[in-house]
Amino acid sequence: MEQNENIVVLIDEEGKEVEFEVHMTIEVADNNYAILMLTEERKDDVAYIFRITVDENGEDVLEAIEDDDEYTTVVAAYETIANDQ
Repeated sequence: MEQNENIVVLIDEEGKEVEFEVHMTIEVADNNYAILMLTEERKDDVAYIFRITVDENGEDVLEAIEDDDEYTTVVAAYETIANDQ
């Protein structure tokens, strides 16, 4: 994961680099999550949610959320925050 201020570059399924803007980070149930949006060039108004973990070098790493209950909980927390703004 490359990071430049609020821009994160991830690799998609086809091996292409995709730039995302870090829309916000939130804490839910003692875990941190990054809410990402595509940058202006490819904007689609969809939020992409990843769990933030720390690797053995102390670097932040974004992980896909594979547990449906965890994902639903984080989406609900994000929607609550987004609706309050």
